[in-house]
Amino acid sequence: MLQASNITKTYNAGKKTALDDFSINVPTGSIYGLLGPNGAGKTSFIRIINQITQADRGEILIKGEKLNPDHIRDIGYMPEERGLYKNMNVGDQILYFAELKGMKRSDALAEAKIWFEKLHIDQWWKKKLSELSKGMAQKIQFVVTVLHKPSLLILDEPFSGFDPVNANLIKDQILELKENGTTIILSTHRMESVEQMCDYVALIDNAKKIIDGRVFDVREQYKKNIFGVTLSEVDEAKFDLFKSKYEIFNPVTANNLVSFDLFHTSNQNEIITDLISVGKVRSFDEKIPSMNEVFINAVGNHI
Repeated sequence: MLQASNITKTYNAGKKTALDDFSINVPTGSIYGLLGPNGAGKTSFIRIINQITQADRGEILIKGEKLNPDHIRDIGYMPEERGLYKNMNVGDQILYFAELKGMKRSDALAEAKIWFEKLHIDQWWKKKLSELSKGMAQKIQFVVTVLHKPSLLILDEPFSGFDPVNANLIKDQILELKENGTTIILSTHRMESVEQMCDYVALIDNAKKIIDGRVFDVREQYKKNIFGVTLSEVDEAKFDLFKSKYEIFNPVTANNLVSFDLFHTSNQNEIITDLISVGKVRSFDEKIPSMNEVFINAVGNHI
């Protein structure tokens, strides 16, 4: 869907580098997580895709075509700083932004009805945005973004301002859009959302890409060969020997269960055999780092 090659963007006459030789490929029909600390370059890249600003160097292709003004109608963009009119009726705003994207008024009305029912906002059509809570206004912004059925959807912190129930509602709608073929770039600091929703991820720090790939592969890359173990019916004497052999420190005992971590488990079959002699193995699971742990480790190592 989108191929960005060697994008470089600077500000202040070249004194501030926002993006440095940045490249990614976003597969069609995927959710692609765009991550990074504040000021890393994510917003600069999103603004270039939306042709708000231009790159100093590099190229972006949409469906194999060089980025051009015609692509604007294929893109839906929900910025972190929302852009609705506070004193304008919700319905008038919906139709106004839909027509800017090239929709006929009748088509926009029909599509808006569907979305208002999905998001349980049927009674809001004639309200002014200033009469709505932040979360309610977020729903209107979401509808404005997706109403024209963009093939590429860019969501910058889409869950900001939502309570857990409505955040889950929006998440389900995003996943449904993906199932229906929409390609989505998701910029968020909510790492649990990345794990739940994203197929691919890129991490930017200090204008450079430091991670790129499938979410599962990225998490695998940062694992440290640690296994979590839980035992019951433990033979204390044999467990003392096991602790000495495998350098087990500070096991936790609760509710007749003993839990601990094993590090650098090169011979798993031998370990499991030894564990079976110690007690009943309730769990033996490799600890794959969360995206939050990956984010912290990758950014910390890059400083």
